[in-house]
Amino acid sequence: MKKGESSLTSLISAFGRSCHSQFDTPKIFNDYIAKDLISQKEFNNIKENMVQGIHFFNKDIVQKFKGDTEEILKWITQIQLSPTPLARAAYCEKVLLNEVMLELKQYVILGAGLDTFSFRHPELENTLEIFEIDYPTTQEFKKKRLDEANFKVPSNLHFVSMDFTKKFSYQNLRDEGFGNKKTFFSLLGVSYYLTKEEISSLIDNLFAKVPSGSSIVFDYADEKLFEEKGIFNRVENMVKMASASGEPMKSCFSYYEIERMLEKSGLLIYEHLSPDKINELYFDNRKDYLSAFETIHYIHAIKK
Repeated sequence: MKKGESSLTSLISAFGRSCHSQFDTPKIFNDYIAKDLISQKEFNNIKENMVQGIHFFNKDIVQKFKGDTEEILKWITQIQLSPTPLARAAYCEKVLLNEVMLELKQYVILGAGLDTFSFRHPELENTLEIFEIDYPTTQEFKKKRLDEANFKVPSNLHFVSMDFTKKFSYQNLRDEGFGNKKTFFSLLGVSYYLTKEEISSLIDNLFAKVPSGSSIVFDYADEKLFEEKGIFNRVENMVKMASASGEPMKSCFSYYEIERMLEKSGLLIYEHLSPDKINELYFDNRKDYLSAFETIHYIHAIKK
């Protein structure tokens, strides 16, 4: 991301969640607030860019839908854009809410972007402290959008400015009231863009100063990332788009490598969802284009 710019990724992610909430049935993950954080102009611009880019994704679809922009947009969002962000958010929040029932006190969202969890769960304001970590420009952009949409920032939501991919600092969190309590971390859509060494170091740092029972949910790409094409070449397209945007995908793992990396940081895998399992849990019997990405897995790991 360029200095002084907010995250385009966070806008596009919110766009995907907004489209799903408004237009898809049944819902995998219903982020009904996302639409309020995107201006109509931004929504239209992203939509227009997606539709105009259909030639990149699939030339046959151009012929099949012959100028039907709504169907083209639906195809792009459901095939390429939305499957992973929707399912990983649904999984992460399911795990998180279960942890809350087990008296979790702190939730740290790494790369929060335009996350809306705290606004969709006002009932947790007095029981769960939420720390959103992201670039200063992204956070300022989000605060501005919340203000424009007349959302009051709840007392349990704390914005922590940090480039955690370069250096993670607990001091920044402590300055916002973070304590030595059982903590849940979410690290979604981040691991692909870091080297294996950077991911290992980050997880080491995250769990160095939190008690036993603290845990993390993250997604990762398996060892077929750079060779698997996926349906409609969507995996290959994902890799190409990341590279073209200046943020190339850098890492993929075998399950054994993930297990070994987490073990080194004192974590045990509590649950692992393969692409087939994700498809079964979140996309089964759908009548639209949505299905689990072929190379993406989810992990819930707990500190021993």
